Amino acid sequence: MEQLYPLYEEWNAKINVVSRKDIDQLYERHVLHSLAIAKFIDFTNGSTILDVGTGGGFPGIPLAILFPDCTFHLVDSIGKKITVVNEVSKALALTNITAEHQRMEKVRGTFDFVVSRAVAQTKQLFIWAHQKISKEQKNDIDNGMILLKGGDLNQEMKEFGRRYVEKDLSNYFSEEFFETKKIIYVPVH
Repeated sequence: MEQLYPLYEEWNAKINVVSRKDIDQLYERHVLHSLAIAKFIDFTNGSTILDVGTGGGFPGIPLAILFPDCTFHLVDSIGKKITVVNEVSKALALTNITAEHQRMEKVRGTFDFVVSRAVAQTKQLFIWAHQKISKEQKNDIDNGMILLKGGDLNQEMKEFGRRYVEKDLSNYFSEEFFETKKIIYVPVH
């Protein structure tokens, strides 16, 4: 985890993957935010996780560090961001990450969970993701989507119209940044 800041500082100077005003708060706004998922679920060894719209590798890279016995597939439709993911993964010698320059709906295979951080509306993510969720259960909670979201989600979730669980990240972290941040968990099967 300590190696993340110098790596992202270096790569951000070449390819803007983290907002320039956010780079100084990399650990709070990106790493810790990503790790909030680990407050919600302790992935069982052997779990497979698809990180959709990963950008520079969030939440996938911090989660892959924390869960070395799980497999993470990070996808983004912007190729230069996947370049950063590959280079950071290589620099950290993370062997449990694969990365793909691809749109989520074209990704092949199935996964135990789909994770993302502020990528799209929940309804749209569900349309893209539900067929990529494996029916075989390994974890304490049903396979599904675990989404990091912020702001007022009332209308979005009403339009989604399916069963979900919402957790306030302020229950886990005291920093002001997390006051409006949430985990949305959608069991798929």
